[in-house]
Amino acid sequence: MSRIQRPSRSRLTDVGFLRAASVEVVGLLPYASNYTFLARLSDGENKELVVYKPTRGERPLWDFPHGTLAAREAAAYLVSEGAGWGIVPPTVLRTDAPLGGGSFQLFIEHDPELHYFTLSETRLDEFEVFAAFDVVTNNADRKAGHVLQDAKGKLWAVDHGLTFNVEEKLRTVIWEFADRPIGDAVRANLQELLDALESDGEIRRGLAELLMAEETRALIARTKLLLRLGVYPQPGGHRPYPWPLV
Repeated sequence: MSRIQRPSRSRLTDVGFLRAASVEVVGLLPYASNYTFLARLSDGENKELVVYKPTRGERPLWDFPHGTLAAREAAAYLVSEGAGWGIVPPTVLRTDAPLGGGSFQLFIEHDPELHYFTLSETRLDEFEVFAAFDVVTNNADRKAGHVLQDAKGKLWAVDHGLTFNVEEKLRTVIWEFADRPIGDAVRANLQELLDALESDGEIRRGLAELLMAEETRALIARTKLLLRLGVYPQPGGHRPYPWPLV
């Protein structure tokens, strides 16, 4: 299997554009547990739709510090980039927005009828990187609908507000890889991520602005453990699946 490569990016998907472009809120997106908006970014020449999740629209949770979910969305993007997976759409945290600070993620046009349960019937092997990503980020909410396929067939992972908890929280629909050995390509990606986390580079500095120090340490520990064990974990705890499943 060849090593997974980062996708090439156009000017519009550059994080610099996401951070600097002007914001116009288009409307509220339905069926989200927190207030989530579709917004249009523009720099006068280029325009792009994004998913905007303002911090003040977050529903309080007992097991995640209030007001931190937007930062976790941006941190998930950095982890995806640090490993070379490129599965999380470009995401940034901004403070200058019409409804207050929050996360801005490139909007992926997709068919909502296509999700993990339907896509995995023919593309299961491609989801190994999603399984590894969810383990190291300690994703507590990998619903089937949090996997998208764009018009070109690329698979994306979205909705990562419930990640990076220091306590074991893994809840996912992707358990088909349980007890399976980690593939060589994904192992190389995990080592690349670990190298980025243990250096003083862009990924580590970016995470330091988004997560608590103990959360970054836990991320490093999970990455090391997955590499050392060499296999994917089995479902554990009292609730290893999210609800609803889609």
